Amino acid sequence: MAFDARLLAGISLLDAVVEAGGFAKAGDAVGLTPSGVSRAIARLEERIGARLFDRNARRVTLTEAGRRLHAEAAPLLNGILEAAESIGEDAGRVRGRLKASIDPWFARIVLAPRLPEFLAAYPELALQLRVTNAAEDMLSGGVDVAVRFGPPAASAAIGRKLFETRVITVASPSYLARRPPPKVPAEVVDHDLILFRDPQSGRPFTWEFHGPGRPVEVPAAGRLVLDDPSAALAACEAGAGLFQSLEVGLEPWLRTGRLVMVLPDWAEERFPLYAYYASRRQLPAKVRTFLNFIVSA
Repeated sequence: MAFDARLLAGISLLDAVVEAGGFAKAGDAVGLTPSGVSRAIARLEERIGARLFDRNARRVTLTEAGRRLHAEAAPLLNGILEAAESIGEDAGRVRGRLKASIDPWFARIVLAPRLPEFLAAYPELALQLRVTNAAEDMLSGGVDVAVRFGPPAASAAIGRKLFETRVITVASPSYLARRPPPKVPAEVVDHDLILFRDPQSGRPFTWEFHGPGRPVEVPAAGRLVLDDPSAALAACEAGAGLFQSLEVGLEPWLRTGRLVMVLPDWAEERFPLYAYYASRRQLPAKVRTFLNFIVSA
């Protein structure tokens, strides 16, 4: 098939509609009216021979054909943008659009407070974050890099370990004023526990303590199970119970005394943070810069 610039422009507009969530917002982003976007999408559908969006008065959603086209075309569009950016890059210059899929704990507790610093350092870079801990299709939809806690994922993506963080047990001073802290891991079962749901299994994480001697697993049970890190920390700070957490990002809570470590001699378990990206010989400057920033953060 001969090169068709209008087809490429139509697919680029399809990506804009998906990113914006509708024709009107996509039009604002690309400088078209909503009716202009609708007509361009209609021409694309006619060119391809398949309906790409289901339209109603409230919203537009991708059809199965639209989802397939977007999933396969978005990474190619991203590659074209990266090629253009790399050709035009000056030494040390970082620009363009970076799409990243980030683990919620790292995104909300560690990364978000430092984003103004990152964006100020690279004014020509636009950052789009997808906050999720789903392991499947981490790099779908044109995502440049995905960041996840846990052992390396079994995928076609390249994985790079960025760092490890300890797993610690914390509580608020108000809770510990009511309930004296446990002296050994086995005493944890006598406390109120805030459990965190494993996104892969759907069940709460088990509680393990790594310290003197062999690791100890405690049959953790509790009435409060959460899957959002901000909510879990807020509940712990309010005195809901003990919480077993990643140490990274908690320095402000520990330094100010809003949270206190419990069983510090049993906090030697390590949890890795990995970055995943598509196989390529050389990472774009924007991805390298973002990963270096994550490590420094």
